[in-house]
Amino acid sequence: MIILYTICGAALIASLIADRKKTLKALKVAFKKFIKIAPAFSIMLILVSVFLHIVTDEMIIKYLGDANSARGIGIAAFFGSITMMPGFVAFPLCGILAGKGVPYSVIASFSTTLMLVGVISFPIEQKYLGMKAGLLRNAVCLVMALTISLIIGFFYGDFTS
Repeated sequence: MIILYTICGAALIASLIADRKKTLKALKVAFKKFIKIAPAFSIMLILVSVFLHIVTDEMIIKYLGDANSARGIGIAAFFGSITMMPGFVAFPLCGILAGKGVPYSVIASFSTTLMLVGVISFPIEQKYLGMKAGLLRNAVCLVMALTISLIIGFFYGDFTS
């Protein structure tokens, strides 16, 4: 992380040297966007903290963990498909789950279905794209998400026991 911060700091200094006015304008825009998402991000942190306080580590591991990867992938895909949240909320949640010992294949299943499959947004898709196109897009995305999950599981050794 220190390397990333160093690179960002160096890029910011280089940008300031190249064009101070544009850099300061960009920083103002970034700060305004940060202020705009800060309440949602704070609420997300509070909700995730409350959820993780209520749901024990043992429960998380039991349903998403190492005992049955296929079940965990399925449960994660289900909740990812029916949940709607932006990436800046989902990815920290995935990091927390990884810290709790949830396999990477399950986290990949959750995050990819969350971003690709839209059960909640399906009525809007159906209205604008039609029933067939909406179903096809969601089905293809679900297959892609599960394939990605399996590839990540094999790559990170989730299925070797």
